[in-house]
Amino acid sequence: MNVPDPRDAPPLRWGIIAPGGIANKLAEAVRDFTAGSVVAVGSRDGRRAEEFAARHGIPRSYAAYDQLVLDDEVQAVYVASPHSGHLEHALLAITAGKHVLIEKALARNGSEVDAIFAAAERYGVFAMEAMWTRHLPHIAWMHERIAAGALGEIVTLTADHGQALDLPVEHRLKDPNLAGGALLDLGVYPVAFSVDVLGPPTEVHAVGRLTETGVDGHASLVMGYAEPKVTALVDTTLWAKTPTTAVVSGTEGSIEIDGDFYGANAIRLRRADRARTVVAEFDGRVENGFQFEVAEMARCVAEGRHESPRMTWDDSRAVMAVLDEARRQVGVVYPGE
Repeated sequence: MNVPDPRDAPPLRWGIIAPGGIANKLAEAVRDFTAGSVVAVGSRDGRRAEEFAARHGIPRSYAAYDQLVLDDEVQAVYVASPHSGHLEHALLAITAGKHVLIEKALARNGSEVDAIFAAAERYGVFAMEAMWTRHLPHIAWMHERIAAGALGEIVTLTADHGQALDLPVEHRLKDPNLAGGALLDLGVYPVAFSVDVLGPPTEVHAVGRLTETGVDGHASLVMGYAEPKVTALVDTTLWAKTPTTAVVSGTEGSIEIDGDFYGANAIRLRRADRARTVVAEFDGRVENGFQFEVAEMARCVAEGRHESPRMTWDDSRAVMAVLDEARRQVGVVYPGE
């Protein structure tokens, strides 16, 4: 299995925009598992930036994002703000000549995704959606088995991501102004997984239920593909902790990923017999997991690439197209769209 050690990737100097919970995980991954370093953090709340910097041993903190992107020591910027801010903050970094890793979902909609990539191309910088699942060892193991024909002809894919989140109405996940809802925050994982395995779907059928604030609290998607036998079933919800597993099944076998499938986890290959015999398995559990996307970006930057071959711009466009269509069918429109 060809997954390079993240510690062997070239060093990259990082700045972080919006030091929330997920930014802690990235800062730890860079510090503990790569040759890179986080050299600056920016927040609109200066005290919050200072506390984050102290927690992670980061030398500089800023009380404004524009100050962060003008820091000459910063080579790459991690955008960890809510979805509603991704376009603004990504463009701020890109126009300052910084490479960008942008949390998933990449933006609110397809037009914003196109704007981010157009800017990255214009300014000659690397840009990637932070879909860390793509770069994990167990996903590489899965692709090797599929490429070797272990599943035969793929017929169906199922994946879910639900979390029991008892949230107040003012929480960002329920706030239309912050592009809240299950699809962009949780559903992006199984949708991106289906695009990774099967490619872009040719049809999307969605059913959903809305929260009291008008964002999607639950959405179920059925996706069709050019191959007549292939479908994918995806489910996401804010209202229940689901198994968060993924299964890809074909005429010769199936691959199962334990929950949470999108993080570093155990995976197994079963034969398509009555007993569904396990013929191979791999324990892909590692500490943290963000270091693999960090290393991918560092390698791509060193090679002069503008996009990753594992999370291409077209992949991000395809994922967002599914999310856009699902939101349209469910009836979720964000302010300003």
